[in-house]
Amino acid sequence: MGQSVSTAKLTSRRDCNRSQRSKSKSTALIGQMQAEEAEEVERNSIDGLSDIISVLPDECLACIFQSLTPGDRKRCSLVCRRWLRIEGQSRHRLSLNAQSDLHPLIPFIFSRFDAVTKLALKCDRRSVSIGDEALAQISEHCRNLTRLKLRACRDLTDAGMLAFAKNCKSLKKLSCGSCTFGAKGMNAVLDHCPALEELSVKRLRGITDGAAAEPIGPGVAAASLKSICLKELYNGQCFGPLIVGAKNLRSLKLFRCSGDWDKLFSLIVDRVTAIVEIHMERIQVSDIGLTAISNCLNLEILHLVKTPECTNVGLGSVAEKCRLLRKLHIDGWKANRIGDQGLIAVAKSCLNLQELVLIGVNPTKISLEMLASNCQNLERLALCGSDTVGDAEISCIALKCIALKKLCIKSCPVSDHGMEALASGCPNLVKVKVKKCRGVTSEGVEWLRTNRGSLVINLDTGEQLDATASDGGGAQDNGVEFPPMVASQIGAPSIASSSTGRSTSHKLLGLLSGMSLVACTLRRFGNSNGSSQS
Repeated sequence: MGQSVSTAKLTSRRDCNRSQRSKSKSTALIGQMQAEEAEEVERNSIDGLSDIISVLPDECLACIFQSLTPGDRKRCSLVCRRWLRIEGQSRHRLSLNAQSDLHPLIPFIFSRFDAVTKLALKCDRRSVSIGDEALAQISEHCRNLTRLKLRACRDLTDAGMLAFAKNCKSLKKLSCGSCTFGAKGMNAVLDHCPALEELSVKRLRGITDGAAAEPIGPGVAAASLKSICLKELYNGQCFGPLIVGAKNLRSLKLFRCSGDWDKLFSLIVDRVTAIVEIHMERIQVSDIGLTAISNCLNLEILHLVKTPECTNVGLGSVAEKCRLLRKLHIDGWKANRIGDQGLIAVAKSCLNLQELVLIGVNPTKISLEMLASNCQNLERLALCGSDTVGDAEISCIALKCIALKKLCIKSCPVSDHGMEALASGCPNLVKVKVKKCRGVTSEGVEWLRTNRGSLVINLDTGEQLDATASDGGGAQDNGVEFPPMVASQIGAPSIASSSTGRSTSHKLLGLLSGMSLVACTLRRFGNSNGSSQS
């Protein structure tokens, strides 16, 4: 009887094990079926997405590509041949390494990127650049080019620029730096590109120095030119005919160009009346040139950077006549030629002043108080490298500058007491930058931050000054820069080697849901299909 009981227990255990094994098998089977169903749903969703994109017109797909980042565009070009073709045809910006080995690849590159309108050709200074034949071949493929940037293309000559100019007559912007072609090549562009609006030239080595230099301009481009920027030219004076002949010129920037510019400014102002912006950095110009500039009644922006021959007299002449002045940058180079007298003249006449940058200038409370009282629209103020700007001057600014939003103080004898004045002054102030002011401590800045929590304060007590560029791009030892509009970068033509079509497709699906152009096109495409089937 005991054996029958033990046998019964053993039988029940076996039945229990069988039921557990059957349950585990059924669970595994159900899990496998669910996984297969999920994979099938995912395949159907991807197939559905592929069906949507396959019927999408090329124009809509190109519009989507233009909304992607450069990296995503490169990955999209690897999905299929159609996407490769559309991505190339919809790319308008291209940047190429302009070494000599680029020449044999030009037909292949521009057969794919056949809609390029903005091209950058950059070569390393230690490498051999493309030559005239390559540039001419590029111009034959890019006849609709509107912008060209050349950097360190030292093997280009006047002949290559002439061939380019004859083919690319729609050019609107030319920027060249560290090239070796000369006046004839530049004149070729000016004679054959009637739509040219912006010209930037830096270190053009092919221009002959001295009286024998061939004049540049004006050419047919003079009538359309709106901006001229010349940097580091041995004989920038040879561009005089172009500057004088550009009657619609609005911006003129001169950086470290040798020669006497006083006489040229006297000629410019008689013929160029629409100019609104003048930048001068380390050029030979005096009060004579400033007096001539004062006849530019529409002048709004003036930069005087390290021009030691300019004094209070010249600045006063500009201030008296140029009453529309909005931005004034002065780097006095600690020459003490510009001070209270010139700034008081600005305060009396330039009531629309919005931005004032003083570097190496020693204003006192007298001029600063008048500027703060009269220039009610002053929003940005920078005081750098001044021996006379202390706590009293900062307190005056805090009390009087109602519209001030940004304040920069650098290398001035200001202490924590000056920072305390900002706690209750300048009601519209949003940002303060203090650098290398030994009297300002981190405790004082923390106190100001505590009492005015919405104010952004940057304190830098480091001994080393970073040389920042002015708006025109010139380096300044005590420079300050109020951020300009961000310029878009030129996209690179290279194609990434790693990508997955699935992830890109999901990104495209997100873009599809938010673009009304695509939705309208799909509806139109669907209606046409329905009508054809019926």
